[in-house]
Amino acid sequence: MIEAWFFDIPPVTRTYVTLCFATTCACALELLSPLSLYFNARAICTRMQLWRLVTNFLYFGPFGLDFLFHMFFLVRYSRLLEEGSFRMRTADFLFMLLFGAAVMTLIAPFINIQFFGSSLTFMMVYVWGRRNDSVRMSFLGLFQFTAPYLPWVLLSFSVLIGNTYIVDTIGIAVGHIYYFLEDIYPLMPAASGRRLLKTPRLLEYLCQVALSAQQPGFDLGFRIEGDDDARAGAGLQRDDLDRAIGRGVVDGAR
Repeated sequence: MIEAWFFDIPPVTRTYVTLCFATTCACALELLSPLSLYFNARAICTRMQLWRLVTNFLYFGPFGLDFLFHMFFLVRYSRLLEEGSFRMRTADFLFMLLFGAAVMTLIAPFINIQFFGSSLTFMMVYVWGRRNDSVRMSFLGLFQFTAPYLPWVLLSFSVLIGNTYIVDTIGIAVGHIYYFLEDIYPLMPAASGRRLLKTPRLLEYLCQVALSAQQPGFDLGFRIEGDDDARAGAGLQRDDLDRAIGRGVVDGAR
């Protein structure tokens, strides 16, 4: 049953969660130390410890309730995005995560944050909420709100229980940057439909190869000509699939 649930998770989300779990296991078994995983600009630049650019997004702390809480939100909202507005657009979803990670890496030297996995999760929560603005949710059964307010509700709750607001705020800010560039800017008259964020063809090809290897005969729909317009239509003219998925999960949770 667990195996069926695991392989039912879409590929990017499944890979990310697996890497996070494997990293935490390695730390629990003392095969790795969190001190070798966190973002350290000096170690990256002077000692060429380039793996820190990746590992700081993979460690959410030791096993415990806090770890399970983070994994729940990661699986839930990453999956909703990948199966919703990014359905059949695996490369675009991966590019969104890479874009978010790149922006966070650029600002990391100026703030005192060592691990950005939670910020990346919050970015996904923000983008999902903005693209599902009619989905109604409830918080602990106390009050109801629509999906765009979810990041702010979670941020407020986190601050109330004594956590720092910086990590979550970074995720919201980066999520808004992506949402503006991908969903808002192309609709502005000055943009003339031009998209600033375009998934590299190489990334699309690599995703197609990886998925084809996992599922023989699978066709991701990799397009050589005219795929920018098709992808823009998929991104800007959202169908109701992601709303239906989101509504089902939210209502089921209540």
